[in-house]
Amino acid sequence: MSAPTSPTARSLWRSSRLAILLGAIVVLAAVLGVLLAPAKQASRHLDPDDGSLAGARALAQLLRARGVTVDRVDSVEAAAAKQKQGDRLLLLTDDVDLTVAETRRIAALPGDLLVVGDVFGLETLAPGVRTQARPVRDRSREPECDLPAVKPAGSAFIGGQVYRAVRGCYPADEGYTLITAPTTTGTATLVGSGEFMTNQRLAEDGNAALAINLAGAKRAVTWLVNPPAQGLDQGELSGEEGRSLGELVPPGIPWAVLMGCVAVLLVAFWRGRRLGPVVVERLPVVVRAAETVEGRGRLYRARRARARAADLLRAGTIDRLTPRLGLGPGAGGQEIVAALAVRTGRDAQEVGAALYGPPPADDAGLVALAGYLDFIERMVSER
Repeated sequence: MSAPTSPTARSLWRSSRLAILLGAIVVLAAVLGVLLAPAKQASRHLDPDDGSLAGARALAQLLRARGVTVDRVDSVEAAAAKQKQGDRLLLLTDDVDLTVAETRRIAALPGDLLVVGDVFGLETLAPGVRTQARPVRDRSREPECDLPAVKPAGSAFIGGQVYRAVRGCYPADEGYTLITAPTTTGTATLVGSGEFMTNQRLAEDGNAALAINLAGAKRAVTWLVNPPAQGLDQGELSGEEGRSLGELVPPGIPWAVLMGCVAVLLVAFWRGRRLGPVVVERLPVVVRAAETVEGRGRLYRARRARARAADLLRAGTIDRLTPRLGLGPGAGGQEIVAALAVRTGRDAQEVGAALYGPPPADDAGLVALAGYLDFIERMVSER
């Protein structure tokens, strides 16, 4: 009765259980790392302190390098205090959440105003400005105007809100994506989209020049952003009553996870496969030494490796004759040749050419060399 040679389910389990347990531990550790790690802070669009692709830290650094003071504020009260210092530009984006009262207060602040995007209360900030109901996509556009802050910049990646005015820059549909309008306290510059000011787009087209010319029109700029969200602590998600995700986890869960990890490690140590003694297996085929030699000789002949074959024949002969001549393993070629000449009575030059001469030029020379080396060995063995 023959035994099955294909692996069984039991043998497969025994051979792979350690790998399965280790894989389960790795997966469990990865899942716990994802669940318990604090969430990354979301990017803040057009925030001068945000270094993500959507932020505007690069623009703020360029402005500061040109001597423009950039003050980041997160409340209308702080913006009002800065604007009262005089000769300042207030930068306002559509990412800022404003109330009607805050919009009116911003409109009454002294200084020029840069409005980016579809800001709430635009009719209050720039009275008389009309907008198109449907925005346009952001793409590279030519200015087609002679506004001093726009003409040197050239093309820019702009779109978004379209303003209907008699004159403007970067035309789109039936209006423009950049216009200037007078206000009771200064001049308001309206830009349909702020994508050209982000870290991702600043190096394209003339975006950097346009952004610097608009935001750096004064010696200082007050950059209004949203205040930090309430109920978030170091990027953690908030649950009911403002509690973090870690506070919502039941007290017994961390201990259960810890005990589970310890149990898995103990099982892996207990059931792990230990290395036993080396198992000696019989070779399925016995190859005679003569066949190996003949096969290697055929390979040498096919590759015409006469030099390699001659070196091997000479090295084998020298290794076998050196102890028979009473020489040590470090004996030089001259000592071996001299000892062989004395032992066999052959000419020293003849023996030296056989052991250390140039390789044979053809197969006949290689056969002759092998015969001569065998002849020398037999002479040493007989004497």
